[in-house]
Amino acid sequence: MGTLNNKVAIVSGSGRGIGREIALKLAREGAKVVVNDLDAEPADETVAAIEAAGGLAVACAGSVTEDGFAERFVQTAVDSFGGLDIIVNNAGYTWDSVIQKMTDEQWDAILDVHLKAPFRILRAAQPVIAAAVKKAKAAGEPIPCRKVVNISSLAGTGGNPGQANYSSAKAGVTGLTKTLAKEWGRYNVTVNTVAFGFIKTRLTEASADGQATIDVQGKEIKVGVNPDLMTAMEQMIPLGRAGAPSEAAGAVYLFCTPESDYVSAQTLVCGGGFNF
Repeated sequence: MGTLNNKVAIVSGSGRGIGREIALKLAREGAKVVVNDLDAEPADETVAAIEAAGGLAVACAGSVTEDGFAERFVQTAVDSFGGLDIIVNNAGYTWDSVIQKMTDEQWDAILDVHLKAPFRILRAAQPVIAAAVKKAKAAGEPIPCRKVVNISSLAGTGGNPGQANYSSAKAGVTGLTKTLAKEWGRYNVTVNTVAFGFIKTRLTEASADGQATIDVQGKEIKVGVNPDLMTAMEQMIPLGRAGAPSEAAGAVYLFCTPESDYVSAQTLVCGGGFNF
């Protein structure tokens, strides 16, 4: 018996990296998961991995920034599994530049994916959650504790050179979290943030020549951390290493468990002891 049996979760950006590990972790604990990725193939691969382990999952591919996506994402949970209990706003990427070279397109793209998309998903979820609470009250049934976990970063808590857009978006996530915790407490929903430190993913994989890129809707975005810089960064972490995606997922899971039912409006730093 898992701690999340019969819970329904949606996890944005869960076809790869940290999001995939979050989806797998929640599914292992019994949750039914709606997996999202920009591309259908990685989303389907995560669904297949969950099903192979005996879990239940469906894919909802598409960009979290597209008009109408939030409603489709939430409705997929309702149509597939009958409700919604856990929301993890994880999708995102970085597009770095110092402020004098940063374009409006860079600024808008990162604010859209990291802050506007979670706002839209939570807005779309509100009618579903409110209706479920109203139904439970009318039937005299207990109202289960639902969970929202928004993903931030140490860049959002302390800033980071070259990431004015990303740092601003992730700082905004904290404000969104604290506000929703106040608005949704009456629904018995906890809303928390996990701020990641240095986690090894495809976005941070060492790039000796600085030419590693990812494709985001036709745009080639540079990613990766120089190996020398990566070594220096790891030396600053008290645990002496970067985190694994599975460890990042574990921090998110903490806020999804019944043991955290009276914890809300908090930011948990998952950074191996490093903090600004």
